[in-house]
Amino acid sequence: MKNIRWQLIIILVTGFIIGILLISQQTGFNITRTVSNRGGTYTEALVGNLQRLNPVLDYYNAADRDVDSLIFSSLISYDENGLPQPELATDWGISYDGLSYNFEIDPDATWHDGTPVTSTDIAFTIDLLRSSESVLPDDLKEFWNNVAVIPLGDQAIQFRLPEAFAPFMDYLSFGILPSHLLGDLSYQEILNSSFNLEPVGSGPYQFERLITENGTIKGVVLSANSAYFGGEPLISQIIFMYYADATSAYSAYTEGTVQGISEVSDEILMDVLNNPEVSVYSTVEPEVSMVLLNLNNSKVKYLQDENVRKALLHSLDRRRMIDSVLAGQGVISNIPLIPSNWAYYDGIQEFAYDTQKAAQYFKEAGFTLDSSTENAILKDEDGTTLKIELAHPDDATHTAIAQAIQADWQKMGIEVELVAVPYDVLILDYLKPLTYQAALIDLNFERSPDPDPYPFWDQSQQSNGQNFSQWENSVVSEYLEEARVAVDQEERAKLYRNFQVMFQDELPALPLYYPVHNYAVDDGVNGIRIGSFYDSPDRFFSILEWYMVAKTNNK
Repeated sequence: MKNIRWQLIIILVTGFIIGILLISQQTGFNITRTVSNRGGTYTEALVGNLQRLNPVLDYYNAADRDVDSLIFSSLISYDENGLPQPELATDWGISYDGLSYNFEIDPDATWHDGTPVTSTDIAFTIDLLRSSESVLPDDLKEFWNNVAVIPLGDQAIQFRLPEAFAPFMDYLSFGILPSHLLGDLSYQEILNSSFNLEPVGSGPYQFERLITENGTIKGVVLSANSAYFGGEPLISQIIFMYYADATSAYSAYTEGTVQGISEVSDEILMDVLNNPEVSVYSTVEPEVSMVLLNLNNSKVKYLQDENVRKALLHSLDRRRMIDSVLAGQGVISNIPLIPSNWAYYDGIQEFAYDTQKAAQYFKEAGFTLDSSTENAILKDEDGTTLKIELAHPDDATHTAIAQAIQADWQKMGIEVELVAVPYDVLILDYLKPLTYQAALIDLNFERSPDPDPYPFWDQSQQSNGQNFSQWENSVVSEYLEEARVAVDQEERAKLYRNFQVMFQDELPALPLYYPVHNYAVDDGVNGIRIGSFYDSPDRFFSILEWYMVAKTNNK
């Protein structure tokens, strides 16, 4: 039913700092703080532009999603472990066969104009999502067109699926629109409606006004929703200001215009870290960089030997790679699941950099060093040379990573040819036709808290799916297929644990690292917690608990 999980997206690696605690330092005067339980204004710099404040139209604009996440409510949200939590829904139940999902809606939930939120609003929003005119990707529209949406009175709604599909909850975190304000408009009329610049939602903050300058939108002002069904936020006002890049955003901070920066890019990371008045919140991004291996390419049959694959991973000094190429900003990955996710098995062991162990694995696979040439190379008893063509995206970061891989493997006697190609060429000419030998790629889990590894590792996905490694393991496939239809969360966790153990045992691909998202906020703002991170608005995970700390300069 769902064929869009784990889309291959090549994106730039972002910064990584884990566990940094910045302590305010004395600068000629003493700073005292008093906690204000409620009140104050928090201003944040967003990199990007406002387009439309409408959750049905913000799919491709992170800056809009950031603001929308505070204005609009969803049926459910996700906690720091990627598990579904009540938002508009106070409770839900799943039928034994996994085909029906029933949700109860909070009777205290109202729109910012005081109108109650009902099941009609949810059904209306889904009709927009699956409209043929929708801006969403076609596979998402097709998904919703296969789901029956049945209001059960004003405060309850049912979803009926054509087949059991455990990751279904993943699709219910979209923002809900008010049908009483937009229900009489066509999709095109909604697309051009003034509502998109004066939105009415049901979230913790409500739209107050735009900040404009010479006809250009420079920011948006939100005020706390005192009637919010989840409880009134502590901070009274949030202002978002728009900037062209991270450097401009940081300049706004140093000038005192803003108190937070939505994303700390490499360009400003060191400046931010060296500023004693800034707190940096870091979290693993929903992405893992890895080397895919084509296990069904006759030119590199030796890749079918798991000893060779284990030797290849033990040959990679991933810590040095992260330090030298990414300036230390990366977390070593050992499995293609996000470590903070509920499905991640923390009993997985790391494949440490160990050239002796690598040499032993190569020996068990029949490869030994031939030192008769100027550069020693690995050969088997038939004289077959161990050589690999590694395709990679042609941007600077991935090229540098590929070169680091090449250097490590060459030290072990492996001949490595690098092929730099644009992203679309890598997908269309190498991965999909299965002509590649090895490929450096990033698996992206953006907006997908449910792990669902099925599309990428199940054997049924070898021909028309995304199992580009051609991993064929019937036991693993059984685990993934059972987990996809299992209603019980604990049962799914066990099945995914088994998958991870077998993945590490056979290594159909070589995990490298997770990039990390950095978020900077003035230390006068407290109560911030960031858990699992699947989209940029997830930094507001604990927004109801944020509060301002007044700074007083005492000479």
